[in-house]
Amino acid sequence: MREMKSIDGSGGLTGANELEAMDKLFDRLFPITRSIAGPGVRQTLAILGEQVPLDVFGVPTGTRVFDWEIPREWHIEEAWIRDEEGRTVVDFRNHNLHVINFSTAVDRVMTLEELKPHLHTIPHMPDAIPYVTSYYKERWGFCLSHRQLEQLRPGSYHVCIRSKHVPGELNFGQAVLPGESEEEVLISTYICHPSMANNELSGPITAAFLYNRLNKWEKRRFTYRFVWLPETIGSIAYLSMFGDELKRKLVAGLVLTCLGGEAGLHYKKSRRGNAPLDRLIEHLFAREIPGRTVPFTPTHGSDERQYNSPGFNLPVGQINRTLTPGFAGYHTSLDTKESMGIDKLLQSVNEIERILAAFEHDGFYINTQPFGEVKLDRHGLYPDMNSRMTARHSNNQLEDGRDQLKRILTILNYADGEHRLHEIADKCNSSVTNLVPLVNLLMEKGLLRGPYSEPRGLFD
Repeated sequence: MREMKSIDGSGGLTGANELEAMDKLFDRLFPITRSIAGPGVRQTLAILGEQVPLDVFGVPTGTRVFDWEIPREWHIEEAWIRDEEGRTVVDFRNHNLHVINFSTAVDRVMTLEELKPHLHTIPHMPDAIPYVTSYYKERWGFCLSHRQLEQLRPGSYHVCIRSKHVPGELNFGQAVLPGESEEEVLISTYICHPSMANNELSGPITAAFLYNRLNKWEKRRFTYRFVWLPETIGSIAYLSMFGDELKRKLVAGLVLTCLGGEAGLHYKKSRRGNAPLDRLIEHLFAREIPGRTVPFTPTHGSDERQYNSPGFNLPVGQINRTLTPGFAGYHTSLDTKESMGIDKLLQSVNEIERILAAFEHDGFYINTQPFGEVKLDRHGLYPDMNSRMTARHSNNQLEDGRDQLKRILTILNYADGEHRLHEIADKCNSSVTNLVPLVNLLMEKGLLRGPYSEPRGLFD
């Protein structure tokens, strides 16, 4: 591993400015020809580093990472096909999906029939350029819309791809927000797809703006580890370096992907299926945030498959706005900013921040006065006079049908070190978020201790 290099982020945008800033960041990142290793990844990290203070790491070509090996970098200058009249019929400069990602070099004249095995289209999507990769087997080829293919006439074609594979390194970026404890929450996303919106830039942009939101919190219970890396090989390389540390510290994690689009949030659970964040998100989707959960599967998805591999079995889920395994423009040139919607990224930041804010409080609590009911009027939490006039009051001032009082009594009764706050919220027929102000009030009055990440006895 090479020595890490720091990039100082300047973040700091709030409110309505976030949407404009997301839009500008998208436009800077979209044209970059990214791959799993090479200058596109470094350029992407440099731009993200203007938003977030990144530490950038490099893992050299040839490094063994579990059953994988870090590949050479891919550098490409140009790629085109010209017909007999010298007209350019396919040009990498028009769209960087026009060439197989990681394609080897070629400079030949051949007939259309010789060329066709090297051309990739999607017949049932005639206007879409497909995204095709060949990272681990050397081959060359072009990608084009099926409509373009049908317009090619028999004859000779000059094909040229000026690319090279060179020893270098695989890069990823990391930014850590320290909290009150060393217990960590991982936010991971990928930066290896060229010129796609929902299936590429939605994750990195959402993660960058989420980092800046959490950075503004007055206090953080957990430490938050944000990672931007190439998909699959990047997370495997990351785990080879930090996996043991994550096994000691990680209490929850989210892989961010496909966070644009009209759908509500979809959460793919961790392999464990009942990790604390799995259960909390089920609770929030049922009571507060529109969304649905699906069980873990290793057969498709993103980097949660690596974090949940049996040797690590980390409590990491995946969050998206797209029903897996894909959406209409998935892995094609139809995956654009217009089809995704920048406003949906801002909505994703808002909703994921709400989830993490709830997770900060969703621990185990201890009632400091567990013998009998607390004398709540001593603490201003119960009317100090009983009459028909106060029968609907939670305290001397609050007339609410005693909703607050009922919730306080329920919180105190189940604050036994064995129930998480979201479980207590379910007993109150409430969202955990609605109980947070009451928990804070009870803690200020010295009637609660917590939150704790693990169960504990009343007198521990």
